[in-house]
Amino acid sequence: MEDQTELAPAVRSILSAARDRAAEGRPGEVAVDPRDLRAAFDRAEADGRVPVIAEVKPTSPTTEGTRADDPIALAEGMVAGGAAALSVLTEPAHFGGSTDTLERVREAVDVPVLRKDFVVAESQLDAVESDVVLLIARFVGDELPDLLDAARDRGFQVLVEVHDRDELERALDAGATLVGVNNRDLAELVVDLGTFESVAPHVPDDVALIAESGIGSAADVRRMRAAGADALLVGSAIMDGDVAANTRALTRAEAAGDAVGADADGDGANDESDTRDTTETPT
Repeated sequence: MEDQTELAPAVRSILSAARDRAAEGRPGEVAVDPRDLRAAFDRAEADGRVPVIAEVKPTSPTTEGTRADDPIALAEGMVAGGAAALSVLTEPAHFGGSTDTLERVREAVDVPVLRKDFVVAESQLDAVESDVVLLIARFVGDELPDLLDAARDRGFQVLVEVHDRDELERALDAGATLVGVNNRDLAELVVDLGTFESVAPHVPDDVALIAESGIGSAADVRRMRAAGADALLVGSAIMDGDVAANTRALTRAEAAGDAVGADADGDGANDESDTRDTTETPT
């Protein structure tokens, strides 16, 4: 595992809490019959939508305030806005998430649901059933192949998150077929969309590639798609305002063509103020 001194203090705190939860263990193994994430991406494309994984995220260390709306209503709004899949935070201490919320959301919608958490031990895989589980290459280090196999043995599809080419190579060597490139640097928490653009050319064509973090406008969507993104994972830009309208603006970004920007502020207008620098924009 990477030297924790290279991580931002907030990230070190998240990892510490994840290890504490892993140490608690959980009896029994889950067995998942997953909804197909790639098929969901294909359906979105066939419908003229950009495949977006919209994230139900009450709060995070990089955003201000907490969104206390009913997560089921938020999830249904995202699906109504055209989301191909959903991501649900289950990390409780820093993101206000819970496994109960994921269970309720997955029951309420018919799209694949990604469990967004910081899995560092096999026991954490049994906390809740989801269609997809996230493994962050930087956090699990040499344990990635074993955790990937353990997740697949339970029926999960696995999204492996990377940040650079070295992590990508480790993910591919472990057998990852769903790869997410996080535009956020975990040392300083700064977002740079160029991160995806630098890693994407080295991803094989048979691997589904997802751009994560910093996507807040239609221009960002088109930029990531032009760089090779099969899908986008978007949280804060959707949670900030009318989630159905925000999701729709991003999923229809390519169909909009010459529109200046997405309705990221939820005001119903595609105006120039909605196209913004995402250097510090969280997802």
